[in-house]
Amino acid sequence: MKKAVVVFSGGQDSTTCLVKALQEYDEVHAITFDYGQRHKLEIEVAQALAKKLGVAAHKVMDVGLLNELAISSLTRDDIPVSHELGENGLPNSFVPGRNILFLTLAGIYAYQIGAQSVITGVCETDFSGYPDCRDEFVKSMNTALIQGMDRAFTIETPLMWLDKAETWALADQYQALALVREETLTCYNGVIGDGCGDCPACDLRKNGLQHYLDNKQAVSDSLTKKQAG
Repeated sequence: MKKAVVVFSGGQDSTTCLVKALQEYDEVHAITFDYGQRHKLEIEVAQALAKKLGVAAHKVMDVGLLNELAISSLTRDDIPVSHELGENGLPNSFVPGRNILFLTLAGIYAYQIGAQSVITGVCETDFSGYPDCRDEFVKSMNTALIQGMDRAFTIETPLMWLDKAETWALADQYQALALVREETLTCYNGVIGDGCGDCPACDLRKNGLQHYLDNKQAVSDSLTKKQAG
């Protein structure tokens, strides 16, 4: 039996990954992390979507320690999300160590249930410059986890080389475009669906959707070419 664990936030990217995984694996588990993020609604959205999509199990893990250690606009209500980059060249929405922790815990969960894959929606093409979304980082984490647990499994990144328009095309390919558009939470200001329209996450999402809707055939062809390798 092919099993997978999807790192699931209830946002556009992880929901697209979950929909895809449900078509490709015999058993899919979702894992969501409560790290005291800016909007608890994110966890409620993830729970609702996991139930609706019919995952085998959905685990919500309390990792509040991350909130104590990582100062970010996503972990502090008094820090507004900025469109500008900081002195370190990163947006203030970067949560240091987040994906290190998430992939480690997802890897442990995969070990526990005998899953062959951990799936995450990180992307190096259309991202905010987060170093823990890069392909090099994910491959390094995969190697470390295999060595540390002496169990072969793969961290899959279906969106790594897709831009946001192609991610929308992927959701559409699995007949989930309306679901992803209307029921996911990507907005840094906690607005479900199309979002607040003002934060960096909403800008990226909106522009990608518009590009896809205006150029469906070209974007779909580009997606197909990337999927073919």
